[in-house]
This record gives sequence, C-alpha cells and structure tokens, in this order.
Amino acid sequence: MSDRAVAPNNLEAFWMPFTANRQFKKNPRMLVGAQDMHYTTSDGRKVLDGTAGLWCCNAGHGRPKIVEAIQKQAAELDYAPAFQMGHPKAFELAARLAAKMPKPLDHVFFTNSGSESVDTALKIALAYQRQIGQGTRTRLIGRERGYHGVGFGGISVGGIVANRRTFGTMLTGTDHIRHTHDIARNAFTRGEPEHGAEFADDLISVINLHDPSTIAAVIVEPVAGSTGVLIPPKGYLKKLREICDKHGILLIFDEVITGFGRLGTPFATDYFDVVPDLITTAKGITSGTVPMGAVFCSSDIYEAFMTGPENMIELFHGYTYSAHPIACAAALGTLDTYEEEGLLTRAAEMASYWEDAVHSLKDCPNVIDIRNLGLIGAIELEPIAGEPTKRAFSAFLEAYEKGVMIRTTGDIIALSPPLIIEKSHIDELFDTLRRVLKTIQ
Repeated sequence: MSDRAVAPNNLEAFWMPFTANRQFKKNPRMLVGAQDMHYTTSDGRKVLDGTAGLWCCNAGHGRPKIVEAIQKQAAELDYAPAFQMGHPKAFELAARLAAKMPKPLDHVFFTNSGSESVDTALKIALAYQRQIGQGTRTRLIGRERGYHGVGFGGISVGGIVANRRTFGTMLTGTDHIRHTHDIARNAFTRGEPEHGAEFADDLISVINLHDPSTIAAVIVEPVAGSTGVLIPPKGYLKKLREICDKHGILLIFDEVITGFGRLGTPFATDYFDVVPDLITTAKGITSGTVPMGAVFCSSDIYEAFMTGPENMIELFHGYTYSAHPIACAAALGTLDTYEEEGLLTRAAEMASYWEDAVHSLKDCPNVIDIRNLGLIGAIELEPIAGEPTKRAFSAFLEAYEKGVMIRTTGDIIALSPPLIIEKSHIDELFDTLRRVLKTIQ
C-alpha cells in the first residue's frame, strides 16, 4: 500500500459532495483500492460493490484493458486542444459509439459528465428549434423526481426537491409532468409495472397549458435511477414518443445510468424499443475510470447546423476537455472489455436470478416495496416517523460494516452492481442485506 493510500490525518479541507460531511468526518469510510467486484478499505477489509461505484463501474474495477489504455495514452498524448483541433481516438470512439445506436442516432458530442451531457442536450434542443425556424420553442419539460445532474439546466428540468430548493428560481420556462411511482397499484412488481401508462397523458395537459409552439423538448430518464429506481409502466415511453412526434417536440432520454448494459441491452432505447431524438450518457462510457460523457443526436439535428460558410463555427458550445485523449482511450478500452466479455447484454442473462434475489427481501421488516429491471434493484423502506432517510442511512452504514456497499436515496436502498457480478456475489449481497434489514430499527 502506497503512502498516499493511508487514511489522511486532516479531513477538514475537502467539502464532500452529496455527503453528510460532519457524520463522515467523525467516522470516515476510506476506500484505498479496488479490483473486479470489491473495494479495499483503509483498514484492509474487502467490501462487495453493490452499486458499481456510483452506477458507473459497469465493467468492474481495475480491468486490464482499460488500465493499459489509460497508461499508454498518458505517455503518448496527454492533451489535445478540443477547439479547431482533433486527435484520432476521438473520431474512432465516436464512430464505435454511433454504431451501437439505433438509426438515426449517429452523431456524438463529447462532454465530461452526466451533468454536462444534460446541459449540452438541452442547449442543442433549443438551438435546433431555432435553426429550423421554430424559435418560439424555448420551454423545456422535465418530470417530478427526475435527476438530470447538478448544472442549472439539469436541476431546472429535474424534479428532486432537495436538489432544487436552495438554488432560487433556476431556469425560467421549465415545467414538469408527474412521476410514475404508484405503490398503491404496483407494489412489489417484477419488471415493468402493468399500471400507469396513462401518466404520459400529463404531457398533453402541459402542452395544452403552454401551447406546443412554445415547447422545445421533453427530457426523462427511461428508468429514474437516483430518485430510487422508478420503472416505467408498460407502454409509457411509447406514449411519450407519440405525443412528442405529434406536436413537434424533441424527446431526450437521460441514459447516464441506463446506458452501457445496465438493463441487459446496450441502451434503454434498445430495451424499450423507443428511439428518442437525443440521448445523454456518461458513467459507464469509461466504466467510471476517467470523467467523460456523451450526447447522441439524430442526423437530422446534426445536419440542421451544417449550413452557412464552412469556416464558421456551427454550434457555440463545448468544453476544454471534450474528447480528452485519456478519456477517449479509457472509453475505447472499456468498449473492448464490454465487447470481448459480452457485458452489454450480460444483465439479461443474470436478470432472472437477480430478480428473485431482490424480491426475496419482501418479508423483511419495514419493506413496503421492491422494484427491479435488468441489473437494477430497489428496496423501499417505511420511513421512521419524523426522521425521514434515517432508516435507509442506518442500513447503508450497517451494510458497509458487514462488507457490502449499497446506495440509499431517501428511504430507498438502490442497487446496481458491476455487470461482471456472479451468482455467488448476488447471494452474498442479499444474504447480507437480509441480516441488515433484520438488525436496523
């Protein structure tokens, strides 16, 4: 173990994101290594990764092809300017990614995170409407309980209250349709719920309120992840597509979580057989090794910008680190790993065993709902009266002590393991969770 892997003495300077800082710094949970399905803690324990880091390490940890690609690229070309210059791996990566998308999603704009991907997609949608003479279309529609990152665009169309309430009015001209979570009718559903496709009609109400000529785009997560794994009802996404088509509105899928094999298909657009106009991705694009994101767009959208003098910039948007050479190398190594090991479809092979394991916790204390799809699962707990989030957070702490990493949001336990997970790991994960749920109050 290197000197830098030893737990530091001073924790105060780092303001940690989405963390109870004071609680953590009193009893730190330090990770100093990772390999395949496990993290190593500063005190030498192995912790089973039940969340693929933060929904991102889809290929697992320390995978050789990804590590080698990063090391080689850092020595060969550490950085290339992103504006008016290029490097070969950016174009190779874009072509390989576009080949995995259904037509007409055949162009890629690179970003550095899911948040940047969302803001990029929203800007492209607004600019596109103006390009085609629909400049009155400036309104953006999100969904309650949606998570689209932490940029001002993302939290404006997002619908998680805690992410919004302290930041003022945010972007003007946004609105939201209802979420699809309906425990009363769909509790303990395996896979896609039978009830709730009619929630898509909320979009018609919003369109009627604002007039379709004012609406540029609608953005939804195919499966709402960070809010607690909300599975779309059967037919819901197809209805959204039909409504958007009827009214000239772009449909954006936020696949930062569902992209790169999470549902047992390369992307959620494949799983649900619904093709949006734009798709946002990140996380699994490099298996979490180097920050990177991407926005896929249709050829119609791309070609709408390819007008005017050829020496003029077509879209005044981008990032210093768009298509960063080391990120591109990491993504190419990740794609190689996915393809050689069949990981983009492996969740389909494991889904049935995973589903049975998730739902085996139905009889545990305080469990009020269980949801699953592909290699995603959620166990919703009854909140403690007057102390929301405490029960799930207690489960998180207890699971960590017992050697398993889980994720909690509100009083929901969310699970999304690396796609290399084996049945023995699933058994360990849910045996531990059963003991945890029986222990906590």
